[in-house]
Amino acid sequence: MGVQVKTLQKRSVGQAMWRGTLCKCPQCGTGKMFTGYLKVADTCNNCGEELFHHRADDFPPYIAIMIVGHLLVAVMLHMEMVWHVNPLVYFYTMIPLAIILPLAILPSTKGSIVGLQWAQRMHGFDPAHRD
Repeated sequence: MGVQVKTLQKRSVGQAMWRGTLCKCPQCGTGKMFTGYLKVADTCNNCGEELFHHRADDFPPYIAIMIVGHLLVAVMLHMEMVWHVNPLVYFYTMIPLAIILPLAILPSTKGSIVGLQWAQRMHGFDPAHRD
C-alpha cells in the first residue's frame, strides 16, 4: 500500500501576471477578469476558472500609488533641474496626474496581483486547501 501523491501542474507566474495586467483570465488569457472597474468576475467567461478566491485587498492601490509617486517625483526633479519652472506648474499638472494615473493603472495592477495569487495557488486557488 503506497501513498498516492497528486502533483499539480506548475503555473507560470510571469505569464499569469501578464495576463492579469491585460485584465484577462490568468489561466486561458482570453476571458475577462473584471465585470466592472475593479470587480473581479466569479468565474472566467471563457474557460470557467474560478477567480473569486482572490484576496487582493489593499495591495493593488499601494502598488499603483508607489509607481505613480516614483514617476511623478522623477518628472518633477527633471523639470526643476532643467527648466526651473514656476511652482504653479506643479500645482496644475502634478496634482491632477497624481489623481488620474493611479486610477488609470489600478485595474491592471489588481489583475496582476490576482494573476500572481492564482499562479502561486494562494488562498482558495489551491484545490487542496479549499474550505
